[in-house]
Amino acid sequence: MNHQNGRKKLNLAAPHRRALLRNQAITLINYGHIASTKARLKEVQRFVEKLVTIARAGNSYSLRRRVKALLPYDDSALTTLFTEIAPRYTVRPGGYTRIIPLGCRVSDTAPIARLEWVE
Repeated sequence: MNHQNGRKKLNLAAPHRRALLRNQAITLINYGHIASTKARLKEVQRFVEKLVTIARAGNSYSLRRRVKALLPYDDSALTTLFTEIAPRYTVRPGGYTRIIPLGCRVSDTAPIARLEWVE
């Protein structure tokens, strides 16, 4: 059985985890890259790829509402996603981001990586 193996919990409560993913996604959309632990970035990558898949279908009101429900904090990130990022990937069937390993953190030897858009 493969029950309850859907996503990592990241040792956070559900509202905290949801806020973390949203804030990391907004930072990725606004700045083009983020650096964090590899486990966090894998979850952010899943979240962001779903957003881009929704946004690349067009700039309709219903699609903007769907993405706005997932990213309620920042309207400028929503605009950037629909006008700049999603049009780049209209013919790409997936894999909009890449994770580049950066080694380990000195303090606790956690694996650090960088998440960025694929050109």
